[in-house]
Amino acid sequence: MPGDCVYILRCRDGTLYTGWTNDLDRRLAAHNAGTGAKYTRSRAPVTLVYAEHMPDRSAALSRERQIKGLTRNEKLALIEAIPH
Repeated sequence: MPGDCVYILRCRDGTLYTGWTNDLDRRLAAHNAGTGAKYTRSRAPVTLVYAEHMPDRSAALSRERQIKGLTRNEKLALIEAIPH
């Protein structure tokens, strides 16, 4: 899915990883192939649990920093707040 977005992944060990991309499908595939972020390489497979589309890269990076500053419980609340 092209377009700038911020995402949260749930790793195999239950930890959460936050990142940004301009192609979510490609990035998710890279994480699961072991070619994504160093953090997720040993924690694959990963599952996408949250994605927020942003108007541009600057907004995505800003939102990524904001989400990374949240506690685990705050991130879980953010994930739970999206409609399923």
